[in-house]
Amino acid sequence: MSTPTPDARVEPVSSSTSLPEKARGMRVNGKNWHAPKKAFRPNAGQVSYAKRKEQDKIKQVTKARELEMKQEKEQERDRRIQAIKDRRKAKEEKERYDKMAEKMHRKLVERRKRREKRNKLLNS
Repeated sequence: MSTPTPDARVEPVSSSTSLPEKARGMRVNGKNWHAPKKAFRPNAGQVSYAKRKEQDKIKQVTKARELEMKQEKEQERDRRIQAIKDRRKAKEEKERYDKMAEKMHRKLVERRKRREKRNKLLNS
């Protein structure tokens, strides 16, 4: 009986290794730069009704969430714009009262402020 030499080691082949693709010869039309064609399977992309309905539900939930986020963003924008408008209006009113105070007595200006505030509340 002969002993195996160190060069002739036999390693077990694992099943996870993929076999090399079978070597193909020349294409008939000679266009070897093109990818090889695969079999035409017209039903390959079809999805079951249940899966389609599940995808529709997921899409619907996503759309609802996007709409909600857009509305929140729009409300935040409107709130900021309204705050700016209110500040400008208050500044204009203050400037107007300051101008009145230059010409009139302070107490008369305060009385007019109160009267205008009352009228605003009644008219609104």
